[in-house]
Amino acid sequence: MRLRDQGRIALRYSFAFGRGYLSTFLASLSALGLILAIGLLVAVLSVMNGFDKEMRERILALVPHITVYGTDPLVDWQPVASALAARPEVQSVQPFVQFDALFVRGRDIETGIGMGLPAAQTDGLLAALDPALQQRFNEASSGLLLGSGLAARLGAKPGDSLTLIVPGSDSSNPAATRFAAVTLLGLFATGTELDESAAVISLELASELAGLAGAVSGMQLRVDDLFNVHGLGWSLLADLPPGYYTTNWMMTHGNLYSAIQLSRDLVSILLFSIIGVAAFNVVSSLVLVVFDKQGDIAILRTLGASGSDITGIFLLQGAMIGVLGAVLGSVFGVLLSLGIPQLVAGLEHVLGIRFLSTDVYPVSFLPVEILASDVLWVSLVAFTLCVLAALYPARRAARLAPAQILHQERV
Repeated sequence: MRLRDQGRIALRYSFAFGRGYLSTFLASLSALGLILAIGLLVAVLSVMNGFDKEMRERILALVPHITVYGTDPLVDWQPVASALAARPEVQSVQPFVQFDALFVRGRDIETGIGMGLPAAQTDGLLAALDPALQQRFNEASSGLLLGSGLAARLGAKPGDSLTLIVPGSDSSNPAATRFAAVTLLGLFATGTELDESAAVISLELASELAGLAGAVSGMQLRVDDLFNVHGLGWSLLADLPPGYYTTNWMMTHGNLYSAIQLSRDLVSILLFSIIGVAAFNVVSSLVLVVFDKQGDIAILRTLGASGSDITGIFLLQGAMIGVLGAVLGSVFGVLLSLGIPQLVAGLEHVLGIRFLSTDVYPVSFLPVEILASDVLWVSLVAFTLCVLAALYPARRAARLAPAQILHQERV
């Protein structure tokens, strides 16, 4: 029997719509389960890819990759910055001052993290701001930028006057507490946890409020290789005199990144098992098809079809179910992935709740990134499982005894 004839029979067994065949119903049921499993897996993988992308491109674009501190505040920090910037692995070096502060507006008080950054910052948080807002910040020595979440809790809007209270290191001396009146120039909404606690002022004002008298807390570095920050940190210390130490983004956000990767792997295993269950459904469906079509199989054998021909028919049927499930499942998964952000936003609007908030989660929205490699990999695995699942029914069909079947039907 030619391959074309085998394919025509397999196609008839699988998709002879409108004729009431049990085989058509079973094949459609198997394909539907496969479509749902593939679609869900593609959608979940796309969401996890989105979190991974936001972690690398949004969060790590705002936080320093490596931070260099001194055991004492850095007074003469320019030579240190030059030595660090001379390394080819380092993209940029920026001084900073960081301190805990109270932000007061009328009777409203909130705690937050004050950050003093140079006005000419070329990357990081300031670089992500609107150019007009950057210009106002560069020109105002007592200007303040607040995260949108922190500003919302204070009820503050651009143009308001706020008071910064920075407690001194000596709690027994009230005079060590420093105050500053600042003007809120604008808000930044990064969609990350920085919106809930961060405030930015000029480097000079921050050094004064932190009691550093012109010194800085440390140096923020951006590097080429995000995943070599441990080794590079030790290498950088070798170029500096004693009295320095480093931290990196893996110490502050590494657990989050690892959790994203672990969740992606676990969810993938779980949903691949669902595809396995769908493939097992193909086995049971094709076994019933063999039982339903055993009269046809007997006639084909009497007309000269060999056991390998019968095996090929049912293998092709499994392959057709796999192709249909893979194609429609991939399309369904891509469409579902594209619609998930709007679906979540609609549910938030209807229910009046926020599923993702930056005071709990690192981002305030559900990110999605569809990778063609994921879609192709899932489709290939599903197709392969369907073909393998068809082996047992195909071999069983090939072993049917035509004479016995025809005798039973005559009786």
